[in-house]
Amino acid sequence: MLNLAPPAHRHTRSYPWLTELVSTGRPSVGSLMALCEENYGALRRLVPDLATRRGEGRSQCAGGMDLHLEVIDQAPYTTLLRLTYFFPFEDERVHRLPQADPDALLRAYHDARQVEVIDLRQTALPLHNHYRSPALDAKWKANLFLSKWLGYCALLGHHFPTPPGAPRRPGAP
Repeated sequence: MLNLAPPAHRHTRSYPWLTELVSTGRPSVGSLMALCEENYGALRRLVPDLATRRGEGRSQCAGGMDLHLEVIDQAPYTTLLRLTYFFPFEDERVHRLPQADPDALLRAYHDARQVEVIDLRQTALPLHNHYRSPALDAKWKANLFLSKWLGYCALLGHHFPTPPGAPRRPGAP
């Protein structure tokens, strides 16, 4: 398990990531796989019924922006989803894109217990604003960002509980 938590003396309710972790180091395929597995666990803590959830959801918590979840496709072993914030625009109404930031398109592999970043738009960390490159370094940075963002969401108390009466898939992880 990777320990990417900031030192206790730097832990605040602001963004809990360290930018030097994003811009330095040489990731390996093994470390990327471990990070994708860690992200899967963090995502499942936010969305316990991820393998069976359908549609859209919103998590609200005191002191934070609403976190939005959209399940785009649910297949037997994978879930394609979007996780994002939507910010008010000049008219004070909440809009979807382009004000969503961060905005992550993710594919969860339930059998492998991994999460893959398909697309990532964000401006908080020093990596490309649009994740497109399949290179190991780019994947590492995108998944490290996801790890820190999921940790921040959990720290704020975000959670997408299973709706009452939601169907459960037998043997779902």
